[in-house]
Amino acid sequence: MLRTRNTRTGRVAALVAGLLLAALAAGCGKDGSPPVKGPKAEALPVYQVDTGFELPDSRTWTKAKRRGYLIVGAKEDQPYLGEKDPASGIYSGFDIEIARMMAASLGFEPQTIRFRTIASANRETALQNGQIDYYVGTYTINDMRKKLVGFAGPYYMAGQGLLVRTDENDINGPQDLAGKTVCSAAGSTPYQRIAADYPKATLVAYDTYSICVDNLLTYQVDAVTTDDAILLGFAAKAPDEMKVVGKPFSEEPYGIGVPRSDNALRNALNDALEANEKDGNWKKAYDATLGLSGAPAPTPPPIDRYPAT
Repeated sequence: MLRTRNTRTGRVAALVAGLLLAALAAGCGKDGSPPVKGPKAEALPVYQVDTGFELPDSRTWTKAKRRGYLIVGAKEDQPYLGEKDPASGIYSGFDIEIARMMAASLGFEPQTIRFRTIASANRETALQNGQIDYYVGTYTINDMRKKLVGFAGPYYMAGQGLLVRTDENDINGPQDLAGKTVCSAAGSTPYQRIAADYPKATLVAYDTYSICVDNLLTYQVDAVTTDDAILLGFAAKAPDEMKVVGKPFSEEPYGIGVPRSDNALRNALNDALEANEKDGNWKKAYDATLGLSGAPAPTPPPIDRYPAT
């Protein structure tokens, strides 16, 4: 047993070293490091640009049209969702594809999209101050955030999940966390939910999920918890070493953040989401990105066209 554990630990140490090098290349202190493999360009949908589109009632759209390009907030370090290649500077992932299909529906050519990495804590401020036109990056819609910004969507329903090592057979859901060491991001909703609902678990927290994953691979923690979509991306980086277990135990509807008062833009994005779900672009985008994790495309959640604010 000791020899098997040592051999496996050696493989894990080599994997962690590789992931750390990738993280350093992309920039330390992020929510994750670049995946081993990414979407293939030829598998991605080509979105038809609506060249005749007009939205004069939207201050955001009008400003972007005069500017000549869209500024879209995104994540740069979440595997298969939103990530930035450190060499080319190109963004890719499911959230990035959602942003691109929205831009096409708003009448913007692909080359006129400028992605800007915005940290989670700064999303509302960036939208309120006009630093970005809209935001796509594992952004959960909730009532508290609706007081600060507007949301189109949801375009994807995530849920809190658990990432464990493939040799872990005792954890199959949150009910099995008693006496286990669980890692999450400091101050995050997943951390707070485990603390409140599963107090017999031993919680540890770091600023980034990548540190949690590194500690999982080196046997310092027993599980990592956050949105299952994020965990699927990490698991896809090292499928022989990590797996997502159990069913999601929360609902995290991902939406497109827009300035709170720009109901015209929110409605236009909702229309665009519905059109792209119906014509198959949504599923094609998922299959080419987050679908690489091995999880089949789910049915998109119903769009919440809540009243104007």
